[in-house]
Amino acid sequence: MLSRVVAVCLVSILSFSAAMQYARANTLLLEEILTGGAPRGRTGGLFGGSSSIPRTTVNYAGRELPGTIVINTGERRLYLVLGNGQALRYGIGVGRVGFTWAGVTRVSAKREWPSWTPPAQMLRRRPDLPRFMKGGPDNPLGARAMYLGSSLFRIHGSNEPETIGQAVSSGCFRLTNEDVIDLYGRVQVGAKVIVLR
Repeated sequence: MLSRVVAVCLVSILSFSAAMQYARANTLLLEEILTGGAPRGRTGGLFGGSSSIPRTTVNYAGRELPGTIVINTGERRLYLVLGNGQALRYGIGVGRVGFTWAGVTRVSAKREWPSWTPPAQMLRRRPDLPRFMKGGPDNPLGARAMYLGSSLFRIHGSNEPETIGQAVSSGCFRLTNEDVIDLYGRVQVGAKVIVLR
């Protein structure tokens, strides 16, 4: 009698497990159809998803000249000074603990769909990373990059909109691809960048 109960329980568990695997496979198939096969967090075609922190025009009391970028790492916001007491505010992802920095620099170069060569320090920490990635939708630098002075740091896009508002990078500042394309079109090479903690 006990063996019969165990057998019935085992059959029930196996049936439930098979049903769950079937449902998961169908969910993943549906997800793949809806996202075009993009990995999770990379939906929305070439531009990635939207940020949960919308780009908005805000009042700005700073004295910086129009075109200046002010990055407030603590707030996890980037401000593009417009003048007349206003700025465009973007949500950003910032450096994780141990990788934050502050200072004043300039935008030294701009690239559309930039390629990525992980720096030696990063490769020492993460030897599994590729040595080079050509630009494109799967590249971690996203749709646009603005290089900061002679440093390895950039303001760049991201195909992982869920990381906006978090401290996850190795010191770079990331925006959604949609937001970085907008910012890229407004910023000139030579623009002043102020990074605050």
